[in-house]
Amino acid sequence: MQIPHAVRCACLLLLAAVSPLVVAAQGWQAGAASITITPEKPIWMAGYGNRDRPAEGTAQQLHAKALALRDDAGGRAVLVTTDMLGFPQDLARRVTTRAEQLYGLSRERILLNSSHTHTGPVVGRTLAAAYPKMSDEQWADVDEYTQVLEDKVIRVIGQALANLKPAEVSFGRTRAGFAVNRRLETPDGFKGGNDNWEGPVDHDVPILRVRDAEGTMLAIVFGYACHNTAIRGTDYEFHGGWAGTAQQVIEEDYPGAVALFMMGCGADANPYPRGGVEMANQHGKTIAGMVSRAVAKEFPALAGPLKPVYEEFPVAFAQPPPREEFERRLRQGNEYEQFHARLMLKTFDEKGSLPRRYPYPAQVWRFGDGLTLIALGGEVVVDYALRLKKELGADKLWVAGYSNDVFAYIPSLRVLNEGGYEAESAMIYYGQPGRFASSIEETIIGKIHELVKKAR
Repeated sequence: MQIPHAVRCACLLLLAAVSPLVVAAQGWQAGAASITITPEKPIWMAGYGNRDRPAEGTAQQLHAKALALRDDAGGRAVLVTTDMLGFPQDLARRVTTRAEQLYGLSRERILLNSSHTHTGPVVGRTLAAAYPKMSDEQWADVDEYTQVLEDKVIRVIGQALANLKPAEVSFGRTRAGFAVNRRLETPDGFKGGNDNWEGPVDHDVPILRVRDAEGTMLAIVFGYACHNTAIRGTDYEFHGGWAGTAQQVIEEDYPGAVALFMMGCGADANPYPRGGVEMANQHGKTIAGMVSRAVAKEFPALAGPLKPVYEEFPVAFAQPPPREEFERRLRQGNEYEQFHARLMLKTFDEKGSLPRRYPYPAQVWRFGDGLTLIALGGEVVVDYALRLKKELGADKLWVAGYSNDVFAYIPSLRVLNEGGYEAESAMIYYGQPGRFASSIEETIIGKIHELVKKAR
């Protein structure tokens, strides 16, 4: 028998109501806010290179959300989550610069994460090579939207800070099982888009619960490591994907609360099954039900202080192809390879050589001794989260990907050695010179250990 939604909401609220009265723990203050970021124009959609026209409507509104926290020492920090593919570097830098000027938030105190929905708008030009069919007029619409988005993110940060009030902040977790590794070994090498039931995956769903001094839910932050691709590239309506549905259902379960989703290290995982909006809604409802049931129970309260650390450090590319290879691709490659070749040849002409390094963003937020939140840039494969949990301890660790700058896939050494899309060919769409050097995993993991120590 299916329980009516209104009854389910009432039961969840009753579970929360019977919990003991919450008293603000360790002097926390918190404030949350949400703003709609759905484009007003039918601009081009991000995520799938096979699309050949702009969006044709809206199936679900898209949002940017912010959770502001203040510890008992007065230190503030703001988490921003968005229903979009990812923050490009230039947009992230403009947002964080303005937030420091307007709100006094230093860089380490702003964390930007995106759900990686493949049914949101194109933002910025990082992935220009993935959309060779776009006209100059359509790119102008994207540029206009990106500026509007920037202003809205700044506004929602300010709204969250203005909403600060005494609160309890607690941490817990649950699990969801629809993520499946998507890299399958075939006679022709490792192929993406398949269902590898034996491949590595992370089914952990970390949760940050925020309630006010009376026990009313203010915000629920939850994460999962799975591509937001239940909806395929044949759909042309804006939608937050399964993560958007999950947030919507949680907010229905807890009226007045803001649900924020943080994408984990799910670069090599897809939801199973896939197939359209109906499937996205099914997965979203599944994880929302798990989260809503979990937060109705008691979580250990987190103590302060909140210690944030942020650093950008170089990660190396492998030796890029010579100029002659790009000239060959310009003549013989497909439309994506030709677009990418033009970008690389332009770089050769302007700078004399291709870049050998990229400034990688890594961030750590330490909540007393109760939680360490690690935020990694780029599309991070699951090996990073699994390794960090093993080396740092899984119980009090949250590892997010897709944070601050989504500029490329971030393969582990295993994935680099196996080859395939996440290791190499995806770099074409991101406009990067070529694959990363084999040192990338050790470089990132080593730096995270350093940052975790600094945050103690």
